Amino acid sequence: MKRTYKILLSLLSGLLLTAGWPERGFPFLLFLGFVPLLVVEYEQWKNRSTNHSSGIIPYIILSISTWVLLTTWWVYISTPIGIVATILVNTTLVGGAFFLFHVTHRRLLGAAAAYTALIGYVLTAEFIHLRWDLNFPWLNLGNGFAAYPKLIQWYEYTGIFGGSLWILLVNILIFFFVRDRIMMKICSLKIGMRLAATILLIIAPMIASVVMYNRYTEKINPVDVVVVQPNIDPYNEQFELDPMVVTERMLSMAAEKADSLTDFAVFPESAIQEYVFEDQIESSPSIARIRKFNKSYARINVITGISSRKIFKPGEPLSVSARKFRDADMYYDSYNTALYVAHDSTLQKYHKSKLTPGVELMPYLDVLPFLKKFAIDLGGTTGSLGVNPDQTPFEVSSHLKVAPCICYESVYGEFMNRFITNGANVIFVITNDGWWGNTPGHRQHMLFSVIRAIETRRSIARSANTGISCFINQRGDITQRTAYWVPAVIKATINANDKVTFYVKYGDYIGRFSLLVAGLFGLLTVYTALRRRKI
Repeated sequence: MKRTYKILLSLLSGLLLTAGWPERGFPFLLFLGFVPLLVVEYEQWKNRSTNHSSGIIPYIILSISTWVLLTTWWVYISTPIGIVATILVNTTLVGGAFFLFHVTHRRLLGAAAAYTALIGYVLTAEFIHLRWDLNFPWLNLGNGFAAYPKLIQWYEYTGIFGGSLWILLVNILIFFFVRDRIMMKICSLKIGMRLAATILLIIAPMIASVVMYNRYTEKINPVDVVVVQPNIDPYNEQFELDPMVVTERMLSMAAEKADSLTDFAVFPESAIQEYVFEDQIESSPSIARIRKFNKSYARINVITGISSRKIFKPGEPLSVSARKFRDADMYYDSYNTALYVAHDSTLQKYHKSKLTPGVELMPYLDVLPFLKKFAIDLGGTTGSLGVNPDQTPFEVSSHLKVAPCICYESVYGEFMNRFITNGANVIFVITNDGWWGNTPGHRQHMLFSVIRAIETRRSIARSANTGISCFINQRGDITQRTAYWVPAVIKATINANDKVTFYVKYGDYIGRFSLLVAGLFGLLTVYTALRRRKI
């Protein structure tokens, strides 16, 4: 095969994956996305006696970087360096998995072993992307069907790794068909049966999912919620307005829908503009105003975002993220905080724990402290924020606990599971998606909450500073979806749920098993290579 054809096929892979990505993509294209790249890899493998293993790298880079760039280009709006980092990290991680597959393919006899290794390597890359400091699991394959909740109801058993495995298996089987029937021009019953199995693998999970969707019924356990979308420009308005002006704006909007039956008013991330030290939070004018608002109704509580700080006492162990005051020999932590202001005036706090790399988290500060000076200033926050030690829900009553999910945390399935195992029976997502403008970024972000609703079978109320605020039921259906860049207040009665799903109980077990698979094939590849050298 000519080099030009290999380049075009690699580019086609990137374009197919992009065209299949939510929100407006056609996800069935994901079943074909890696096929052209696998054809290129096969050609490189077939001529391995004359092609060095590194010869596959340019094609992998072209394919994966095209997908990453065309899918997440909007990161550039908030931080130009961010899109560069996004492309480099994702291409290195996912592309590295494909390169390891190519090396394994060259060393091991048998297609079954090599392509099993491919699945293990890619799923391991996704597993790592959920857990390391450079985390950006936006493009984990299982997210690709987020806009079609009727087709992924079985995620309550597998999480997104089930979707990733599904997509990879279908890609490999379609590639086998292309290789045998089109490239090698073989016509046999075996190929026909394999094609039939591939079609069955595509449609069977979807049929099962539609059946699950139609049979699922929420238990009536009502929670009455008002969600506010204040629509404050994060670049030119949010941090310039008087904090009390912002608070009054949100409370007046909430009052449009609140009544004696309302249980919660939910405001977005960083809605309270005061930088509050937590030992002085009782003196906050905004908190005092919210408490007064609560007393105007029979039982309303407010959940809102706020930037808070904690001062370390003399002799108290410092966190990795601790900062020194410029004019005093004292240290403090900054937090992106969700604050629960109860109707009885008590307060509960949760600090965001899945931090956005480069914006709220400087990677590996414990081993690379010099990176602090490269922190991105976004909304007045630089360096790494402090985090919560656990995913502790807000305890409203003996039978109602709320998971306060802050922005980026809604992308992480197993992370959110810990709120559920700690007793949460509804989820409130508070976020500020205005940083990305009217781009696919905020729409994709909202859709990941659909997956969390299915995985946990928890109703979700989502408050965004600007588009998209909404409600999501336990089947993943979106209701009262607000428009971008429009102030809005919406109200719904959602149902709390105490059921613990299989996925909540066992988490990313597919990802953990993939680590074992990848490790075994990696060791086998190294062993085979060393053995051949000795021979």
